[in-house]
Amino acid sequence: MHIGFLNPQGNFNSADSYITEHPDFGGQLVYVKEVAIAMANQGHKVDILTRQIIDPDWPEFAGEFDAYPNVENVRIIRLPAGPQEFLRKELLWPYLVTEWVPNILKFYQDEGSLPDFMTTHYADGGLCGVLIEDKTGIPFSFTAHSLGAQKMDKLKITPETLAEKDEYFYFGRRLMVERLSMNRSVINITNTEQERLKQYIHHAYDGAVEVGDDSRFAVIPPGVDPKMFSSEARAHNEEPTYQLVEERLARDISESRRHLPVILASSRLDPKKNLLGLVQAFAQSPTLQEKANIVLITGGLDNALKEPAKDEQTEKMVLAPIREVVETQNLWGKISAFSVPDQPALAATYRFLAQRRSVFTLTALYEPFGLAPLEAAAAGLPVVATKNGGLTESLQEGDQKYGVLIDPEDNTDIAKGLEQLLCDDQEWEKYAQGAQQRVLNCYTWEATAAGYLKIIEEALNSSKGTQRAETLPIHPYFLDPKSETDISLVELSKLYFG
Repeated sequence: MHIGFLNPQGNFNSADSYITEHPDFGGQLVYVKEVAIAMANQGHKVDILTRQIIDPDWPEFAGEFDAYPNVENVRIIRLPAGPQEFLRKELLWPYLVTEWVPNILKFYQDEGSLPDFMTTHYADGGLCGVLIEDKTGIPFSFTAHSLGAQKMDKLKITPETLAEKDEYFYFGRRLMVERLSMNRSVINITNTEQERLKQYIHHAYDGAVEVGDDSRFAVIPPGVDPKMFSSEARAHNEEPTYQLVEERLARDISESRRHLPVILASSRLDPKKNLLGLVQAFAQSPTLQEKANIVLITGGLDNALKEPAKDEQTEKMVLAPIREVVETQNLWGKISAFSVPDQPALAATYRFLAQRRSVFTLTALYEPFGLAPLEAAAAGLPVVATKNGGLTESLQEGDQKYGVLIDPEDNTDIAKGLEQLLCDDQEWEKYAQGAQQRVLNCYTWEATAAGYLKIIEEALNSSKGTQRAETLPIHPYFLDPKSETDISLVELSKLYFG
């Protein structure tokens, strides 16, 4: 089969430069890359379709084509949409309609054939799947990765703040597109059953898809690469990474504390990841400060506690509040923040810090799945993670727990969970070994790809097509994007507030 992956915001390249500071470059890029490669390894032709960027900050995203080393059957195809420079995802909407989708159709017209199926990722990929299916009939799946209504909930949007937040995040466009995508896709793919039942049930999506209809949903968990994330694996830059970590600890951590384990967090610099809550929990716990240091892996920023982020929102909403806590609570010498160059180096960092009996933590306010904790666990680190989201399924089965789950909005509970592992060697060992075996046995990219391929084959072999109670019309803005056709605050308010 010939399968396309639609991910316009995804800056894919052979060197995996998506590990940068910008919040758009998150786990979904790892997801798309690994599922695409796993499909290709099973003999399918795969195209990762993304936006071309001609920007001096990221010269590696300028070429029309790219590929991964030693990987056959996967093409990275970059096509223009809007201005040449990098744009955050919220600004892409009109250019996807007027340029990116037409450029995709022209590209395949020039090649002489279209893909058999499209997988779409995030709301913007979903929109493009809707528009391409409308013009060509190519069926598509929709993997949201996260939904806008939940982000609005976490931001505590009120009627009074709606206009201000929509001006930056364009929630009206996002919610309208998500409704279209889940309605018109042949299948909605979620990472967990909880994601399906607790996110898609939001009243903002009423009438778009029936959450109880098993024919419209498939739960396909993401995976890890055991050749990269395991205790026995060795990266091409293993020893240089160990040296890099030592150098950054020497730069930031007081000499008398450098031998201590670390509380390690590696995530996008996004408010919902709640790194601030982690630092606050550390600040209020004398026990944690006695037992460990904090290390934040901050993509693209090598000294995030001292240097400003390029993105104003990241600086204002994430880093500045953390620096304030570090300053007022006198945490200098106990916390380090730095970047590593690539995924193999990240895996090596996990292995290196596991040797110190460190702990990985994800204190996100909500995490639909949580791939980073599983990668860390595969490399030998026990996990303390948010109880809000999919990790309650991956790190727990019945009464058996494979990680310590905490309330991310309770700093005392965060501290208690970390203390449980850092203060008890037997607990550390139990959770480190249990989580590692759980992940390596149950979560692989080969299994994720097999799940996708099964539903794709079923969709292509079905003569009946997708059964929908009602097909939603495409909103006028996504046919002709201009101010007079845009989603109004009245429409958004009706969707979100009911």
